[in-house]
Amino acid sequence: MEAPARFVIKPWHPIHCLVSSIHRVRRSPPLFVAFKLLRDLISFRRRFVDFLRRPFKRYVEIGRVALVNYGKEYGRLVVIVDVIDQNRALVDALDMVRGQMNFKRLSLTDIRIDIPRVPRKQTLIAAMEAADVKNKWENSSWGRKLIVHKRRASLNDFDRFKVMLTKIKRGGAIRQELAKLKKEAAV
Repeated sequence: MEAPARFVIKPWHPIHCLVSSIHRVRRSPPLFVAFKLLRDLISFRRRFVDFLRRPFKRYVEIGRVALVNYGKEYGRLVVIVDVIDQNRALVDALDMVRGQMNFKRLSLTDIRIDIPRVPRKQTLIAAMEAADVKNKWENSSWGRKLIVHKRRASLNDFDRFKVMLTKIKRGGAIRQELAKLKKEAAV
């Protein structure tokens, strides 16, 4: 039985991949040892270079716009105005009272506004309007997906029925055009 490790390297980590390949080689016949080690070293290098090339793009910083993903403020865009500690931040929004929020409840977006640390409410509102945060969010793919999701959730039974009929008509038109094209191609 092996001694417990002092620290755990996750299975996706490049070092874990190399170490596990060396352990596999130790148990395999000596004929394939060199080939397996070479193959795994090349694979390790490729994964490690990819690992280094893709650093984080979204940092927890003052002025970073985040989406609340849990709790009573769910779905609201907030701005980080101060970092309290490694787990919490002070957040504020246009229609919200300033308060602390756990980072686990925040999903960082690509949008960032230029504000000082702990600005007054009027300064924050002016900076958000100057940066056009709402428009940038609605034009992003993430924002558009959430808008479509909310719109679909608000449909009643008759609206869903109309959507179903429209999809059936569209599918029929596509099939007719496809049949025409196939007929022309066969001739």
